[in-house]
Amino acid sequence: MFSKKPAPQATASRQSGRSSMSASPSFSVLGADMAIVGDITAGAELHIDGRVEGDISCTSLIQGEDSEIRGAVKVENARLAGKVRGTISAGDLVILKTAQIDGDVEYDSLTIERGARVGGRMALRNAAPYEPSLAMEVSGEPMLILAASAN
Repeated sequence: MFSKKPAPQATASRQSGRSSMSASPSFSVLGADMAIVGDITAGAELHIDGRVEGDISCTSLIQGEDSEIRGAVKVENARLAGKVRGTISAGDLVILKTAQIDGDVEYDSLTIERGARVGGRMALRNAAPYEPSLAMEVSGEPMLILAASAN
């Protein structure tokens, strides 16, 4: 009774089912009717249409217009269309016209659509801190200094 081997066809279908189940998903979705309190870490693309109160860390983030994030966001790529209350650190960041961001933003590449609202400090990630030139320190007046190309 227990020593019988399953038919070869059944074994193949079971194995193929296991391999497809063990493969990681290409994206995860937080629906509009969902709210999460706590941090989220994802290795794949994350689509958020609901509400998150906590930090988010993922490879790629797509945020829906009616969604809200309250916490720090650390991603390589992001397309934000809803509300974000917290700091953002992103490689390639796209802020759509429906977005409302309240917090500091660090980025490598930035696109902001006309109409988007951003309140906070905007800076390049890993950029050297700004140091005023000697001329500015001496006169106390802001100056524009242009560098000529070496070509």
